[in-house]
Amino acid sequence: MSKFDQFKAKLRPGQTYRRADLAQWSTAVDRHLKEALQAGALTKLAGGLYYAPKETVFGKAPPEDDTLVATFLKGGPFLLASPNAYNVLGVGTTQLHNKTVVYNHKRHGKFALGGRTYDFRMKPTFPKKLSREFLLVDLVNNLDQLGEDPREVLERVKDRLSSSDTARLKKAAQTYGSERAKKFFARALAEVGAQDSA
Repeated sequence: MSKFDQFKAKLRPGQTYRRADLAQWSTAVDRHLKEALQAGALTKLAGGLYYAPKETVFGKAPPEDDTLVATFLKGGPFLLASPNAYNVLGVGTTQLHNKTVVYNHKRHGKFALGGRTYDFRMKPTFPKKLSREFLLVDLVNNLDQLGEDPREVLERVKDRLSSSDTARLKKAAQTYGSERAKKFFARALAEVGAQDSA
């Protein structure tokens, strides 16, 4: 078996790699990378980031978002979110957005990886997974980026509060909300509480 075949045998379909990951299996990593790209055993996603394509009945599958982002960030924690998730909250947002937001502690800015744009945002804290409460707070945090009428959206968010878990929502607003979001939820939850006790 040639050195290149030994190198190629280490690649796992569906896995993403940094150049440094691949260098451990080769004494001539740049030559082997070039050969792997020519042979279709690897695809280049961005500078220093590669993907071993996984074959499906529909052709080559793109890398999974979480695998790709984990490789790019060299691990976690991170949270993948999309403004499209707001559409399930029932607050009238209908726009479809072609972007994935990555909340993390390491990188900030927009990066094109494998032909898709990821919006990396550094946050001091974010949950392990998306919840309804986090999405409501995140929606208010990002109100100016939605392309919807902010006043209408806030009114509809307010209407939804009575059917939400107010204790969890209050905690989510305090933990993850911008100053504007914290004020909005404090006022809106106080109104809901006053209505409930009336």
